[in-house]
Amino acid sequence: MKDVFVIGVSGGSASGKTTVANRLKEEFGSSVELLSHDFYYYPHDDLPFEARVKLNYDHPNAFDTQRMITDIKKLKLGEMIERPVYSYKEHTRLAETVRVNPSSVIIVEGFMIFENAELRSLLDIKIFVDTDADERLIRRIIRDVNERGRSLDSVIAQYTGTVKPMHEQFVEPYKKYADIIIPRGGLNDVAIDFLFHRIKAIIDSKAQAVE
Repeated sequence: MKDVFVIGVSGGSASGKTTVANRLKEEFGSSVELLSHDFYYYPHDDLPFEARVKLNYDHPNAFDTQRMITDIKKLKLGEMIERPVYSYKEHTRLAETVRVNPSSVIIVEGFMIFENAELRSLLDIKIFVDTDADERLIRRIIRDVNERGRSLDSVIAQYTGTVKPMHEQFVEPYKKYADIIIPRGGLNDVAIDFLFHRIKAIIDSKAQAVE
């Protein structure tokens, strides 16, 4: 399990953590695999759509975190996994899965990944993307309206009803566990360039060890 390096990228909703994770993935391609905590939302096929919309998706109980932990452990052992696929528009999992192969570096992304102690213990580097709350709200409105087909009223109601209070309870307090804090998210080229060099050094060292 020591041959696989796991990087956790956390931060508030719409903080830019996904942008940071995706930039790392794009930089290193097949040498890096990306797992999002959002993939592991519990399915709610037993509920009608109207009921699924009203669920609290910003609480730790909304996630099948234990399955994610199991999947990360398998990847660290060099085993392939089939990770879930989640639909934000349908508010449930889809039937298909996506195969994820083991790699030198695994990026684990999600706003609540530092809250769970067992999951946190699997992360070799913990990064927290720190972005102003007003900016995060604006980004969330633009994203959810344009990409997820939601109304402005529903986005604001969800933010004030669950996103903001859950952030204050389950996300912000766990920033203390971060090894690196990145202000401004994906726009912070200096911090991301530092991560590029760190990950490249890890990949190169593992390649030399194999030789």
